[in-house]
Amino acid sequence: MQGPDHGTTGGCMLEHFDGLHAVAGLLVGVMVGLTGVGGGSLMTPILVLMFGISPGTAVGTDLLFASVTKMAGSAVHHKSETVDWKIMRRLAMGSVPAALVTLLTVSYFGKIGKETGHVILTVLGGMLILTSAATLFQKQLAVFAKSHERLGDTQALWPTLALGIVLGVAVTISSVGAGAIGVTALLMLYPALRVSRIVGTDIAHAVPLTLVAGFGHWFIGDVNMLLLGTLLLGSLPGAVIGSMLSSRSPDHILRPALAAVLLASGIKLLTS
Repeated sequence: MQGPDHGTTGGCMLEHFDGLHAVAGLLVGVMVGLTGVGGGSLMTPILVLMFGISPGTAVGTDLLFASVTKMAGSAVHHKSETVDWKIMRRLAMGSVPAALVTLLTVSYFGKIGKETGHVILTVLGGMLILTSAATLFQKQLAVFAKSHERLGDTQALWPTLALGIVLGVAVTISSVGAGAIGVTALLMLYPALRVSRIVGTDIAHAVPLTLVAGFGHWFIGDVNMLLLGTLLLGSLPGAVIGSMLSSRSPDHILRPALAAVLLASGIKLLTS
């Protein structure tokens, strides 16, 4: 991957504050606050496509970026009692070991060749397209799940563990998947739960997953701490603004627009 230099941009060290990075963080923060989607699925392609950040550094930096922002969200959901900790533990039992194994694999292949960056871009592009579909059809899938036979609690155990493994691999490689895809899958597995509880559980699960994956990328050398701080400088107030605006924003316009952006970004990454 990147070696000991923590964060390169097209081969050059990022050594100074860039206001455009803070603006990008602000815009992504607002979208996350408005829709609950967009942390990894928007930030990583912005860093790669607009700022020329190498794929490994973009993913690693975004993972720690997501872990900090989701800690705050998780605390709010915990206070509101909208986290199902049993489901969260099931997910983490699959995702955290999967993330560790994936990190070891990425580190190994990153040291023997330069194909890792291409793999990351391919997985990222595919995950963005899946996230686009999940964002656009999330409500329809939830309605479909509620109209069919529900799994019992014991029956849902293994599918939840499997979901955790899939998310652990996908998020570690691409930083995308813990949001829209995770929520959509949980809505299908646990249709009896309120949406707010599904979202809270998904956010709480993303904290240990992104922390483990993020620090693993940092150890490999794929995190730019200055870039991380600049992004957070914009995203934290942006998330607050987006949250305040969310009740007034037309979801039927926001979700299709977000899905279109994710789809276009995914196609661009796959064809670049």
